[in-house]
Amino acid sequence: MEEEINIEENKLLVSRITNLLNAGFHGGAWHGPSVLDAVKGITPKEASFKTPTVHTIAELIYHITSWRIFTIKRLQGDSEYQIDDDKKNFGSSPKVDQFELETLLMELSLSHDELVKELSTKDNDFLNEIVPGSEYDYYTLIHGIIQHDIYHAGQIVILKKMCAAAGSHGDDDEMTSSRYFDDGLGDVF
Repeated sequence: MEEEINIEENKLLVSRITNLLNAGFHGGAWHGPSVLDAVKGITPKEASFKTPTVHTIAELIYHITSWRIFTIKRLQGDSEYQIDDDKKNFGSSPKVDQFELETLLMELSLSHDELVKELSTKDNDFLNEIVPGSEYDYYTLIHGIIQHDIYHAGQIVILKKMCAAAGSHGDDDEMTSSRYFDDGLGDVF
């Protein structure tokens, strides 16, 4: 029984960090809208709304997912995986259709679930370990993902408001497919 308590105590900090990660992603954080709250009900037109020098919401969703995948790879011990260009960081196109948007949102949720699953296998001791290929520890990396979510959720909320103010919300019958899923066949959807 005492050994069981020690095991649970050795996972307490990881559990609390995971709760913060989930609150920032699913909702319930004190700061305001979570990532999922920010993208709830988003249309392709809103996700593709472009202002000068600012990434679109679609690009931000891709970006949030990319850094979750980076973190998962590091948790799995992969020091080779890198996000070393804009395509890996923000995707290949800022404009998305309904299918591409749904796919981005699904990939975002799946990457979050995988990250939580990986964290559930860890105990507090791993938080002090240096992340493979980095100069920082897992405690810093995971808190960085939490902060990253909060920052980009705020950006998404502001972009949605800018889109609405510009009259660019809602369905767009002229929305065309992006090159996000370009298979090189030249199909037009």
